[in-house]
Amino acid sequence: MIIIPAMDILGGLPVRLYQGDYNKKEIVATSAEEVLLGFVWAGVSLIHVVDLDGAKAGYPVNRDLILRAAGDLSVPVEVGGGIRTLEDIADYLDHGINRVILGTSALQDRSLLADAIKRWPEHIAVGMDCRSGYISTQGWLNDSKIWYLDFAHELEDLGVQNIIFTDISRDGAMNGPNLSMLEELKNTVKLKITASGGIHTLEDLQKLKEMDLYGAVIGKALYTGDILLTEALQVTGEAI
Repeated sequence: MIIIPAMDILGGLPVRLYQGDYNKKEIVATSAEEVLLGFVWAGVSLIHVVDLDGAKAGYPVNRDLILRAAGDLSVPVEVGGGIRTLEDIADYLDHGINRVILGTSALQDRSLLADAIKRWPEHIAVGMDCRSGYISTQGWLNDSKIWYLDFAHELEDLGVQNIIFTDISRDGAMNGPNLSMLEELKNTVKLKITASGGIHTLEDLQKLKEMDLYGAVIGKALYTGDILLTEALQVTGEAI
């Protein structure tokens, strides 16, 4: 399992939200570049960036800022938020982003997802954001009637390789990941699963590692100091 530190961008600044609520934001730094460089210096193998403005607006609002911040990094970066067209995907990948995360578009436009997977199979991930088990879209502002396990089956059938699972009720709440839903997901599909939301202790990471997941996204706990990135990397054996 790999550790994937997260940076969310809202209004041009790195922030953290509580349970996806745009009205409950906390600015965690004044420079996106400095945040990402800190992750690189710690020795991570992948960085997770989300354009929260883009997720809400439906197009990559902070595209220029993200590309500028990630442009010269020696570590691969995955980006999500507002990516709704093949042109959006190609633009990020052509400018050095390693992996694009599709969320709303993956649920609402299966043909787009299928085309993206066909063209860039190893560079596409799907964000599976859930509220009470049902997939949420539009920056977590709208809930669908699609059950997360049913959606996972569809994604697997389409050829998706990577999914990022978030229980919205755990995001930013610092009360641990939803282990039971993750276990069900792992027993249902053979996809590379990344856990996101609620991770706030090294014990959480150890439990996720024992589940043999692909990755764990850590956000708020890094900014509060509850988890030190160097210690997290030691749990997974990534530290040098």
